[in-house]
Amino acid sequence: MQFIQFLLVGIFMLAICFSSIAKEAIKPNILFITVDDMNNDLGAYGHPLVISPNIDSIAKKGVLFNKAYSQSPMCTPSRASFMTGLYPDQTGVIAHASHTRLTSNFRDHIPNVVTLPQLFKEQGYFSARVGKIYHQGVPNQIGTDGADDAISWDKVINPIGLDKFVEDKIQAFNPDALARQSFGGVLSFLSIKSEDEEHTDGKVASAAIDLISKHHPNKTGKPFFLGVGFYRPHTPFVAPKKYFDLYPLDKITPYIAPKNDRNDIPKIALTDRPYQKTLTLQQRKKIIQGYYAAISYVDAQIGRVIDALEQQGLSDNTIVVFLSDHGYELGQHDLWQKGSLFEGSARTPLIIYAPNAQDNGGTVETPVELVDLYPTLTKLAKLNAPQYLQGLDLTPSLDDVSISVRNSAYSAILSRVKGENREFSYKKIRGHSIRTTRYRYTEWGNGLFGAELYDHENDPEELNNLADKVPLEGIRINLKWKLDDAVKKAQTRIKELE
Repeated sequence: MQFIQFLLVGIFMLAICFSSIAKEAIKPNILFITVDDMNNDLGAYGHPLVISPNIDSIAKKGVLFNKAYSQSPMCTPSRASFMTGLYPDQTGVIAHASHTRLTSNFRDHIPNVVTLPQLFKEQGYFSARVGKIYHQGVPNQIGTDGADDAISWDKVINPIGLDKFVEDKIQAFNPDALARQSFGGVLSFLSIKSEDEEHTDGKVASAAIDLISKHHPNKTGKPFFLGVGFYRPHTPFVAPKKYFDLYPLDKITPYIAPKNDRNDIPKIALTDRPYQKTLTLQQRKKIIQGYYAAISYVDAQIGRVIDALEQQGLSDNTIVVFLSDHGYELGQHDLWQKGSLFEGSARTPLIIYAPNAQDNGGTVETPVELVDLYPTLTKLAKLNAPQYLQGLDLTPSLDDVSISVRNSAYSAILSRVKGENREFSYKKIRGHSIRTTRYRYTEWGNGLFGAELYDHENDPEELNNLADKVPLEGIRINLKWKLDDAVKKAQTRIKELE
């Protein structure tokens, strides 16, 4: 009898042991949601008008990063950066034109790099992409691979929808764009009576839902890394009419920059686009209405994908990441769209929901970089990450939002400003910027073309450039040291990847 008792106890202990091993072996799925050109005008970030209940729901469940910054506020270099875990100089992609012949793919410079989805694929995950994860020109390359990275994925899907077939109806306040029927970098919009699923992003959501069902780990025996890339709110702002109806024009109050706002800003910092400095108040309202309509439309599609996770019983074992590739300006400093080193363009929404994180529902108030996503996700999934990654692991902040993993975030851009007298033409002028919890400090051409210092505690709109203020010279010098260190790190060559 005693022998049988010992045997039963032994079997029980072995069962517990094997159960623990089995639980340890279950890897979390990754749902990696990117949107295009979305700023922080969201309910979760305190915006009073924008309706974004599904993104807000992810924030309530996960951790919201209130000061997340793109490493370059343009699509091509930003996406190459956070998908490789490297800074733009290290990827060789510092300009925004990879869908043309002007900018090469990061594989041309660092062919041996292992991208984020590639690493998950190589370590036992099913890896798939729906829509825009690496760069695709919008709207011209919708429905194509664009500047994709084939080795990253087991499967790719390139949806194309109604928005691509109604471009002759698009409205804009740029006569040249209307004549060319070219709307990729132009403030343009279209409200159309249609169903969500008819548009490209509706089809992106539908394809993602189908992949979640077909590649459920219970069916395949493998966890999945699913990149779901939505195209809006990138121009043109095309969405079903019901989303435009959410934002009556009389409820929209456009931001109007102070009259003398530009007096203390270096000319090289002002990325003006044709016909945008002369927009009337009513035109501004229509543009903002279209932009917010596109945000609410995309939010609804994100909600469909999140609902599918829950319906498939995967919510408790799926890490959800939501981010935009950079921000978007809507009249700040009389600038529109992206491509500056001001807060509106460099800052981006970022939310991470890790089911087992200890401080879910919290907000991280200190700066982080998008390049931090790669090491964070590999840590959460307990995968072996490359040693060369430049980002920092954010999991300490997921467990305690008061922990500061960084004290500053770095962004950079290659200026496309030519100047009123074309004084900047044929010059490769770089802008480098550092954002701490309180300050932003920016230099153009190592300071030769100007510098900017803004105190966000007292000047959140970045209206007063303090770079030349003698009483703040000690602060400026300290921030310059931080910036110099950040530039040096970002430009360090990683020879093993060449």
